Amino acid sequence: MGIKMIVVFLAGISALGVLIFEVLLNATSLFNHGNVRLAAPIDRVLRFFVVTPEMHRVHHSVIIRETNSNFGFNLPWWDRLFGTYRDQPAAGHLEMTIGLSQFRDPKGLTLLSLLLLPFIGKTGKYPMGP
Repeated sequence: MGIKMIVVFLAGISALGVLIFEVLLNATSLFNHGNVRLAAPIDRVLRFFVVTPEMHRVHHSVIIRETNSNFGFNLPWWDRLFGTYRDQPAAGHLEMTIGLSQFRDPKGLTLLSLLLLPFIGKTGKYPMGP
């Protein structure tokens, strides 16, 4: 947040410009994290302009190669440019397992456990490194 504030200040971006950017950024994030299924032809076209839910969902796979892909949640071009774009998960979207390994036990997913997580939670292993 600090870096973002410095860039806004140095670039002289107006408050309205920041507001519009943040609204669009959060709207696209809500869209591609949504549990939405688009028709395949529509999804194929949209992937050239915006990150779609099926495109970004691959990033949440438990398979390391898939986890380390499709990082964008706004513009899809970065993943294509840097070679991190994956079209589909190996198991397909319906059979793909998503999520972090330390959150597989339903007993640890109670409301109280989730509320305490920031204070006592274990970070687990992330595929990109420690």
